[in-house]
Amino acid sequence: MASNTGVRTELYRDQFGILLEDLSNHMLELKWLDGSSAMTDEDFKAWLDRFSTEAEARRQPHLVINVREFRHRPGPEVGPWRDEHVIPRYNRAGVSKFAFLLPQGSPGAGASPTPEPPGKFPTGYFDQPSKIEAWFKT
Repeated sequence: MASNTGVRTELYRDQFGILLEDLSNHMLELKWLDGSSAMTDEDFKAWLDRFSTEAEARRQPHLVINVREFRHRPGPEVGPWRDEHVIPRYNRAGVSKFAFLLPQGSPGAGASPTPEPPGKFPTGYFDQPSKIEAWFKT
């Protein structure tokens, strides 16, 4: 997510994605890459585990997952696994807002953020980085 105001530090990168921190926006971001087309569900779970571990360690209140280049199609067991293993870590980390950055013009972008249990924080879907940053500032 291109930040208008913040300096982003790259914490980790591989062929599937990049993990970034933006201290001025109190934000961690997982930016998926085109290489995600070659990932397995186990690779996907490892990435979500890494992201949630960093969320707990860094305690940034804002999380973003940039899915503009995401190409993997997770299997049906991944959602329940995420709800059991990842979302509780976000809750413990004190996440206050969670955003997905979608391709421009995506259906569902711009709807009012709302909690998605078991998450205790609102989740929003946006197609413009500037709208995410504006939401994080409110």
